[in-house]
Amino acid sequence: MSASSSSSSSSNPMSREDATLLPSVEDKYGGVRTEMTHPMDPSLFSSLLRASLSNWTLQGKKGVWIKLPKHLIGLAETAVKEGFWFHHAEKDYLMLVYWIPKDVHTLPANASHRVRIGAYVINHYKEVLVVQEKTGRFQGQSFWKFPTGVVNEGEDIHDGSVREVKEGTGVDTEFVQILAFRQTHKAFLEKSDLFFVCMLKPLSLEINAQESEIEAAQENLVQWMPWEEYTKQPFVQNNELLRYMIDICSAKTDGGYEGFTPIRVSAPDQQGNLYYNTRDLHSGH
Repeated sequence: MSASSSSSSSSNPMSREDATLLPSVEDKYGGVRTEMTHPMDPSLFSSLLRASLSNWTLQGKKGVWIKLPKHLIGLAETAVKEGFWFHHAEKDYLMLVYWIPKDVHTLPANASHRVRIGAYVINHYKEVLVVQEKTGRFQGQSFWKFPTGVVNEGEDIHDGSVREVKEGTGVDTEFVQILAFRQTHKAFLEKSDLFFVCMLKPLSLEINAQESEIEAAQENLVQWMPWEEYTKQPFVQNNELLRYMIDICSAKTDGGYEGFTPIRVSAPDQQGNLYYNTRDLHSGH
């Protein structure tokens, strides 16, 4: 729920009535948002919160969002006692929410998915870039795998895949396409997981991290491995997901499969990337 430029009376210059209410702005969905910025005694906060809830109820408001910076986190207990619940937390604030109507709330849930990538990087010798992790899930299994990683907040998938390969192996690459993706649930911290298989073109064959990436790259063993050798690993042969990935990657390399290419597109209020099959779309025109 995002705040709009329209605001309730409490966002105007302070009047006698405003002094008894929390400052707030209206959002686009019939609710209000308030952000606490200055220290306040919990008993005063409780009084203002109750008065504000009564006022918002009379106004027909629905969802109420309270943002508490970390130096005011002590006010969270007061809000919870008034019926608020935790929605999400970031490194510098906590967001709480409340639903005024007596029916089931329609507030959006917290972010539900983590976005990860697996990088298929193959050179002109038909060798694939692989890593053997010294830490993590595959530690000590002597299994060579595609470089993987997590896309950062605000980072495009294609940029994240290039960055992760560079950080994990020291190899510079150019994004080609998304070949496939998998969704799983109850993964990291009980969140769902979107895993994108990305094809990248190596810009060099040298596995040599720059100074800023040496520490990260040294966490893995890295090599170029013949594709056939990679596919014959027992772990790969016994893993259904990896077998599908082998088929998809092989088909792409042989020219019989087309993945998804990003194109920058705009919507009324935001910019983003549309990933689509350009070959099949344009072949009919």
